[in-house]
Amino acid sequence: MTNTTAPRKILIGLIGKSIQQSLTPSMQEEEARQQGLHLHYQLIDLDSTGAGVEDLPALLKAIRAIGFTGFNVTFPCKQAIIPLLDDLSEEARAMGAVNTVVNQNGKLIGHNTDGSGWSWGFQRALPHADLSKVVLLGGGGAGSAIADAALRIGVKHLTVVDLDTARTQALADRLNSQHGVGRVTASTDIAAALRGASGLIHATPTGMDKLPGLPLPAELLRADLWVSEVVYFPLETALLKTARALGCPTSDGGGMAVGQAVGAFELFTGIHPDVARIDAHFRSMVAARTAKA
Repeated sequence: MTNTTAPRKILIGLIGKSIQQSLTPSMQEEEARQQGLHLHYQLIDLDSTGAGVEDLPALLKAIRAIGFTGFNVTFPCKQAIIPLLDDLSEEARAMGAVNTVVNQNGKLIGHNTDGSGWSWGFQRALPHADLSKVVLLGGGGAGSAIADAALRIGVKHLTVVDLDTARTQALADRLNSQHGVGRVTASTDIAAALRGASGLIHATPTGMDKLPGLPLPAELLRADLWVSEVVYFPLETALLKTARALGCPTSDGGGMAVGQAVGAFELFTGIHPDVARIDAHFRSMVAARTAKA
């Protein structure tokens, strides 16, 4: 007898700016296909529509009406979307940022897989990294999630460097209240912060294909400093290239990209994906795109 059971249908998407080159749709759709699911991933690019964070309420109303299973969130919406959601997971609340939203019987619940995604990629690439004194460059949506995750995996002291002093101090205050007084310091001076540091985490958009360059002066890097990158296209950013030339141990942005996608897939579908398969698919896509560039 022929099996006429139709694949489960799932509609998800991504809200953000300059997202046309995102590899997340392919990662999610291909793994869903391998799992016997029919998943469509829709890009909701604010640049293409001329919209901004002020239009999020209308977008969420449309998402509810259309019946999205959920959606991912990226720059510049990871923090702006929080007041518009019905509830937050414990992790998203602790991090103060959302990158994944699940439609749970009409209620939009915010989650964050950036932190766990970064931890997965970082510990896989640098399992023996010195976590005594770490600098995080960038205190925005991704940075705030990584800051929380870094403390959870054992970073003893974290300095968050960002030019937005109010935002960075608020992040430091929140993390200190959650993880212990004095573990996090806010700063605007990357040179001072890196003196005596054991590692650097880069969490700004600088180095992306559309925003090339180094996020800090090259002379501040040194061989005894490990470097963790969040930008994944190109996979070899100017920061990683410079750091590797000096002999720095490094972790590329691909680890976080795959790690956060794995967490989001499980939230959307309730199925634990094949991590190795997603990682292999991701890296093959990056290689193909790099070859065309």
